Amino acid sequence: MEMKELVYLVTLAEEESISRAAERLYMAQSSLSQFLHQFESELGTKLFVRTSKGITPTYSGKCFIDHASEILLEYQRAKNQLWDNENLAAGKVILGISSFRGCRMLPKVLKKFQEIYPKVKVEVVEAHSMKLEELLLEGKLDIAIVAMPVTKLKSNVETLKKDEILLAANKDHPITEKMHQIKETDNYWISLKEAAEYKMIMSGYDTILGSFSRKMFTEQKLKFKADHNDISAAMAVSMAREGLGLAFTYQSCAEEYDDIRYLRIGKKGVFLDLGIAYPADEYQSKGAKELEKVIREVYTNNEYFAMS
Repeated sequence: MEMKELVYLVTLAEEESISRAAERLYMAQSSLSQFLHQFESELGTKLFVRTSKGITPTYSGKCFIDHASEILLEYQRAKNQLWDNENLAAGKVILGISSFRGCRMLPKVLKKFQEIYPKVKVEVVEAHSMKLEELLLEGKLDIAIVAMPVTKLKSNVETLKKDEILLAANKDHPITEKMHQIKETDNYWISLKEAAEYKMIMSGYDTILGSFSRKMFTEQKLKFKADHNDISAAMAVSMAREGLGLAFTYQSCAEEYDDIRYLRIGKKGVFLDLGIAYPADEYQSKGAKELEKVIREVYTNNEYFAMS
């Protein structure tokens, strides 16, 4: 058995579709289907059940694929240690970050890291913070940028930067008539009570932003109105730009547009920490540690984190 065959099986299990797995593996669907048929014939048992929606592992298949995943993880760890010994002459670092936050900050990080370590590949996995925690626990990431507080990780998480939670509103939204100017700046704040008078666009309960924003309303004993309760952070801001409601967002993700305003919540603002997290009790590769240095440098020097 070759390592690539294990990769094929794990990818099939993750995608639950031969066509999607083939696309991800950059190979023909017919070739992947033929591989699976031959592999199951050699084993003498079915690893997947075919359904109208795709494929799903059998009980035996899941057990086999779990072992395959562990083998691939150990193989990656062995390669990481080898590359560390060779002083990063090659290698790969798997970085987890949310799509929303990554759009603004990640290109700067990748460019700088590539300039320093041109032979080390950074593979990016996009997911919200709670999902990134799961992937770290499963050992599928080498490092991740997550919103804190973490809910599942018990260690290997350090603060990166404070990030402010803001309200995004169309510049002509009625709330702009009630906003208060922050002294000697061009920035404004609004109380959560004042914001609660208008329709909100809420991120999902399974996201840090979604759970944190709901917690703020609960702590102030306020009720909010929302037609949309499970919207991605990026989509929520886009909807807010069109005047469909108010959306919570992060200062680190607040892109400037002519038709949008970002309002501080309360005079002093509301903040949470961003953290850099590693897999629990796992080997931390030199590549990941060097990437952390670049992340910290870029985030520390970035003007987007400072609201006057």
